[in-house]
Amino acid sequence: MTIKEAMKERHMVRKYVDKKIPEDLVSKLNERIEENNKKYDLSIKLMLDNDKAVNSIIKLLLAKGVKNYIILAGNDTDDLAEKLGYSSADIMLYAQTLGLNTWYVGGTFNRGVSKYVPNKKVIGIVAIGYGINNGVAHKSKTLEEVSSYDGTMPEWFKNGILASLLAPTALNKQDYRIVGKGNKVKIEIDNGIFTGANKGLIKYHFELGAGKESFEWE
Repeated sequence: MTIKEAMKERHMVRKYVDKKIPEDLVSKLNERIEENNKKYDLSIKLMLDNDKAVNSIIKLLLAKGVKNYIILAGNDTDDLAEKLGYSSADIMLYAQTLGLNTWYVGGTFNRGVSKYVPNKKVIGIVAIGYGINNGVAHKSKTLEEVSSYDGTMPEWFKNGILASLLAPTALNKQDYRIVGKGNKVKIEIDNGIFTGANKGLIKYHFELGAGKESFEWE
C-alpha cells in the first residue's frame, strides 16, 4: 500500500485490541518520526505500553485499549501547530501502510503526557495500534462546500480537494475553504486553537492528492 492509497484506507479508530506493535514496525515508525523531527525541527515522540494518553472519562465513553500513542510536540513557535499537523498526517498515513490504525486527538488528550517531552509544547497525540476494526468513513462535506476555483477547475485541484476531505480535522467539522486561481492555492481556515494543526493536516492531504508539482501555496 502506498501513502496515497492509505488516504482512502485510513479512518479514525478509537478502540484497540491488546496487541503489541512488532519491533520491526516500531523501528520503522521511529525512523519516520525522526525524519519529520529533523526536517521540521520537532520533538514528536512514540510512547509504547503507556495508558496515560487519555483520561478515565474518555476511556469510559469513547476510547478503549489506547496504550500506544505519538506525542505531537516541539518548541513553542508561531508555526509549531501547522508543522505538527503536517507531520502527523505523514506519520498516520505511513502507519496505515504498515497495517496499523490511528486516531488523531487534538482536544481530549491527557495534558499530563507533556512530562515525557520536557520543555516542549504539546498540541495533541495520535493513538496508534491494532484497532478492534478498521473504522468507517464519516459523513463528509462536498467539494463545492469547501472550495472554489477562479475559472475552469483543473483536475489536479479537484484531486487535491477530494484528498483534503479525507484529512482528520479537529471535531471533524471540516471548517475550511481552499481557493485556487491559476496555479496558486490558499487555505482559508479559522478553528481557534485548532487552526494551525488543521491547516497542516489539510495541506499534507491536498499536496498528496494534487501533486506538489502542480501548484504553489499562496
